[in-house]
Parts: sequence; structure tokens; C-alpha cells
Amino acid sequence: MSATQTEMTHARAKGFDMLPSQEALTILATAQAEAAEAVQQAVPEIAAGAELAAQCLMAGGRLIYAAAGSSGLMALADALELPGTYGIGRDRIKVLLAGGIAGLTEMVGGPEDDADAAQAEMAAIGVGPSDCVIALTASGYTPYPMAAVEAARAAGAKTIGISNNRGAPLFERVDVAICLPTPPEVIAGSTRMGAGTAQKIALNMLSTMMAIHLGHVHDGYMVNLIADNLKLRGRAKRIVMAVSDVPEDKAVDALVQAGGAVKTAILLAVGAEGVAEAERLLADNQNRLRPALRALGR
Repeated sequence: MSATQTEMTHARAKGFDMLPSQEALTILATAQAEAAEAVQQAVPEIAAGAELAAQCLMAGGRLIYAAAGSSGLMALADALELPGTYGIGRDRIKVLLAGGIAGLTEMVGGPEDDADAAQAEMAAIGVGPSDCVIALTASGYTPYPMAAVEAARAAGAKTIGISNNRGAPLFERVDVAICLPTPPEVIAGSTRMGAGTAQKIALNMLSTMMAIHLGHVHDGYMVNLIADNLKLRGRAKRIVMAVSDVPEDKAVDALVQAGGAVKTAILLAVGAEGVAEAERLLADNQNRLRPALRALGR
């Protein structure tokens, strides 16, 4: 069997360990930039994945990530940010990692081959038809995420697969296949580098576009954030001021009335007659701020 793209040798690898530090680091930086560029080729598929994930969440389902090793770290980083940034309920986001949480501190390779564990964990969380499963594997054939996809399909869930190798077996098993054709790693097979960078970018794009479909972004502002610390409370205030075009004291008062809910506070700041009306406007418009503002003549 010929080597996959993620296992091939980089053109600048010969004598790499003998190079001066600055020259070696320049090669590494260039390789990272080339990996990022590879994501551009997958924009249509990322768009399709974002729409699919949003549809599942709007239907009451969950977003479930399944991955191993470095791909698991990328998945976890994306998943953990979604509740705070976009106000998506923590119970609506699940992350299944080969080796479990212990795998975060001891990145041993064996668990990624445990297909039975993936099947069991998918059964334990009760994956169902309204859920969307995102499986990540740089190689495209790692047993753990592959088995998670099989379990998801058997349960009727929607599936998205992300891999860095063209023709990956994973792509034959998912509803949306996202290929990130990164060049060979400078350190052959070290997919925490270029492949991981591309996966992180793709996940950032997918989850951000998903949030836009859900109505959680307005003019580049995260209008559904959960302001649970000083930094985010300050950000919430600035968002209300910017979108509503009101002074600080009025934005603060609106946020207090709204219990910290940014969309509700914005509607109060522009003229909604109380929290009940603001919430009704949002409910009437699928929790989307822009049409709710239009209903108030803004």
C-alpha cells in the first residue's frame, strides 16, 4: 500500500535536523501557511457541513464530535468554545475522545484503534436521528472515529467527516465529506502540525457558519454569548451599545433588565416595551435578531 499524503516525506526534509534554527523554523512556518491554504479547497463542503449541523441543532438535536489523538484536541477546542461564544446549551454539545478524558494528559496511541469503545460510547449517549456527528481523522481510516460514524449512521444521525487525505475511507461513510489536502508534514506523519492546523481552521469556519445559520451572529458580533465573567460582561455591554447605538448607561440598564441576554437587551435598548415583548419578537423570528429589529422599525 502506498503512503497516504499525511505519511509522505516533505520536499525539504532531507538534512532538516542539520539546518540553522532560523532556516528550519522558516520551513515550518511556510508549511503551516501551506496547510492553512489547503482549507480553501474545502469551502463548499464546509458550507454544507455547517448547514447540516445547524439544521440538526434547530431540530433539537446535538452536535457530537468523535476523534482521536491530535484530531481529538482540535475537536475539543472547538466544542468547548461554542456554549460561551454562541450560547449553545452545553447539553447540546458532546465530545467523544479515544481513551476518554484521560487521553488528554496521556496521548497513547492504542485507544484510537478501539472501535468497540466508540460504538459503546455512542450507544451510551443515545445518539439518534436528530443528532449530527462530526468525525475527524487526519489519515481518514482511524478505527475509533470510523466506528463512531458507523454507529451514527445506524442510529439515523447525520454525519460529517473531516480528513486530510483524498479518497479517505471515511468519506464513503458520511453525509458531508470535508477533505483538507494538506501537503506532507515536515516531520513525516506528525499530523499535529499541518493537518492539525487545517482541521482547526476548518472547524472554526464550520462552527462559526453554523452559528450564523442559528442566528447567533449579527454584523460580526456574537449576540448570543453567555457573559459569565468580567471580560464577557464588558463585551456584552459594547455589543448592545454598538448594535443599538445607545450610550453606556442605557446599554447597562437594558442588560440588567434582560438578565444578561444580549439579543433581548438590544431590543429593549431600541424600543421594545419590556422583556416580554422583546422575547416574543425573538420567538416570532426563530430567535434571529435582524428580523426582530426590523419589526421594531430598525
